[in-house]
Parts: sequence; structure tokens; C-alpha cells
Amino acid sequence: MKNCLSLLFILSAFSLFAQDITGTWNGLLKAPGAQVPLAIHIVKSGATYTGTMDSPTQGATGIPLKTMAFANGNLIFTLPEAGIQYVGAFENNAFKGIFSQGGNTLPLDFSRNEQKVEKPLRPQEPVKPYPYHEEEVTFKNDAAGITLAGTLTLPKKEGVFPVVILVTGSGPQDRNEELLGHKPFLVLADHLVRNGIAVLRYDDRGVGKSTGDFSTATSGDFASDAGAAFSYLKTRKEINKKKIGLMGHSEGGIIAPMVAEKNADAAFVVMLAGPGIPGTEQMVLQNYLMGKADGMPEEELTKLGTINRKLYDAAISGSDPKAAKAAVRDILNLEMGPLFASKGIPQSEINNSLEMQAAGLTSPWYIYFLKHNPAAVIEKLKCPILALNGEKDLQVAPTANLEAIKRAAEKGGNKRVTVKQLPGLNHLFQECTTCLISEYGTLEQTFSPAALNEISGWISKQVK
Repeated sequence: MKNCLSLLFILSAFSLFAQDITGTWNGLLKAPGAQVPLAIHIVKSGATYTGTMDSPTQGATGIPLKTMAFANGNLIFTLPEAGIQYVGAFENNAFKGIFSQGGNTLPLDFSRNEQKVEKPLRPQEPVKPYPYHEEEVTFKNDAAGITLAGTLTLPKKEGVFPVVILVTGSGPQDRNEELLGHKPFLVLADHLVRNGIAVLRYDDRGVGKSTGDFSTATSGDFASDAGAAFSYLKTRKEINKKKIGLMGHSEGGIIAPMVAEKNADAAFVVMLAGPGIPGTEQMVLQNYLMGKADGMPEEELTKLGTINRKLYDAAISGSDPKAAKAAVRDILNLEMGPLFASKGIPQSEINNSLEMQAAGLTSPWYIYFLKHNPAAVIEKLKCPILALNGEKDLQVAPTANLEAIKRAAEKGGNKRVTVKQLPGLNHLFQECTTCLISEYGTLEQTFSPAALNEISGWISKQVK
């Protein structure tokens, strides 16, 4: 699930430097329990800077950065689709700064030197040779003019099998949905195929070996890609065409029902921490839960919720993107500008930061997500639905979303809906202690065995 763009920034005053910063810079994001190498490539045209970012361990390269600025020795760039912002000072031919995503901040430095990564212990990752057949595949989304690349795993090379398509969560994801050293979809696919269920997982458009532009895509575009995967599986002789299901995690839990709605022959849908409430409500609730878990006082949480509602309402009001961005910018300036100024932050830096926030909140992906109501899609589904949430999920609140999913299915006359909270699990379905996002990478477990068994057991009943 894409996290809310944080309203609070860690900004500093820096000295003026006149340096050539173009070219490639390498950094190592050291999250608790995981190390994520990142690279940025900076290009200058006249007085304007542009750039792209690579996340090699996720198979994501050449991701266009929406905003990039370098002034007064201060580098700022954003990737709104993933809720990312970076602010760094140029010192001794290196950038020293802060990486922000989803309300969390971590120190991150970039230099010209290559970065060495210590591989975290992930005992659940399967080791080759596998006792099943694995095949690299490609398929086309003709409507979008792109080719998607993925992995098809079959219980055996010969035979006819039920299959499930795995749909990733938000942000540029590879076929394994790699995050903080974890590969949830690799572990999930391994478990399912060992239980007789074939699996197709694929790189998001513009990620890994898939073509296309991730940065301009919305959930609707990703649903088009998953629909292309559905059509492709119908061409495979090893696949039982009456037993093709879809499983999505987080944002993928929105996308899977969208594909099933357009394909009446979809055998089933599995929503793993999938939203059931409208996007605006989802983000307000997510901000509240994450802030409360971080110890934010109730008074501040209430105020933040009020500000966010104003921002979201302004972002989705009307049909003019420029007017929406201006309205969001005005609210940010009114609500957050005085706070930043009181901390001694220069007005020029405040203006840049608020401008980037406004751009992120009014990006095509964000607008689509805020406007989307998953319940309206779920009401139309006739196939069996399994909706699971970790009891400790702070990103997609389990009770509110599961109840909304159940109500929507029953309103549409679908009685074949199963919703369940799994005790002690977080948004990634890990057994957790603090269950904060910062803990994800520290845990050795990638996917709870109890959750894996719940999923495979339910699917096996549907495809008998």
C-alpha cells in the first residue's frame, strides 16, 4: 500500500557550492535489518536538473524522478508514486542527507563510490534446484504497447494445473515484490506450487525486464497489465482455463478485483491486505494508525487528520490538475508553512518542499487512488473471494477494510466471501513485535507459515 507523503520534513541550511553534480551517485539505504543499494543519475540541461533512480535489488532501473533541484548546495528529489523524498547537502564531493518514505526517515548518503551490501538472513527463501518446473516468460499488453516479463512456476513440466496470478503492491516492484531484503512473492509462489497450484508473477511495467513507464501509471493501468497476464495464461496448454485466479497484495488487492470484474471466468480472488474503503478514508486512517503507533499525541493526530482531509478533498475536486495542485499548495502553505518558518527554515526551501508535496499529492497515481472506491468493484464480483489482513497491520486497517469487503460482496449477492484477521501479523504478513514499518526489514521471517497455509488451503478448495 502506498504510504501517505509525510507532511513533516527534516530540512537543514547548507552552504553555497558551485559544483558539477551530473553523473551517477551511489548510496546504501540502511534500514533496520536490511540494506538497499540505490543509484541516482543526474543530468543538467541549462539551469534545470533531471534524474533517474535505480534500485538494483528490486530489479528497478531508470525510474524517472518527478522533481529534482540543486540550489545552495542542497539536492532535493522526489518519487511521488512511491512516496519518496530526499534532501541532501553537498559536502566533500558527496551528498549527506535524509531519505523519507511513508512517514519514515533514514540517513542516506550518495557518493561516486560503489556500495557493498551485506545480504540479510532470509531462511524462507527457496534454494535451487526446485522440485517443480520454473520458466521465464513474456506476454504483451497490446493496449498499452508494452511487454511484461515474469516467471511461471508449474508443479510439473507436463500436466494441466490451476493457476494464480500474483499482483504486487504499490511502488515499483519486481516479480518477487522485493522489499527490505524480503521476497514475499518468491516465498508465496514456492509454497503454492508445492501444493499443486501454478503461479505467474511478473515485474511491474518499467521494472526489471518489463517495458513501459511506471512513473505515469495508475492502478487502472496496472489492472490492464494484470488483465494481459490473465489473457496470456489462457494460451498455455498447462493451465486449466476454468481455474485461473488472481491474488493481490496491498494495492494489488485493489487491482485483482478490477481484473476479475472484467473477466467473468475468473475462478477466484484473494485480497492480501487489500483496501475495501475509499482511498481518501484509507489514507486518513493509515496516517492515524501510523502516527499513533509512533507515539503522536491524540490532539496532534486529530489535527493531522483534519489537514489531510482538506488536502485530499482539494486534490480530487474538479477536473483541472493545475487548479487542484494550486489548491493543495495553498493548504500546505497555510497549515505547514508557519511551522517550517518557526524552525528557521529558509523560505526558498519551504517553497520547494511544499511544491514537491503538492506535486506528489496531485500525481495521476495519487488522484486515481484517492478517488477509487474498491467496494463498488467488489459488489460486482460473482467468484469466491478470500480477504486476509494481519491483525497488526498499520497500513491497511484490518477491521475497517475487511468489514467493508464483506458488506460489498454481500450487497452484490455474493455469499462466497471469506474474511479473516490473522493474529500477530503485520502488513507483510510477518509475525511482528512492534509491527512498525521500521521493523519489516529486521525480521528474518518473510511470510508467516500460518498465513501461507491459510491461502493455499482456501485456494485448493476452490479449484477442486
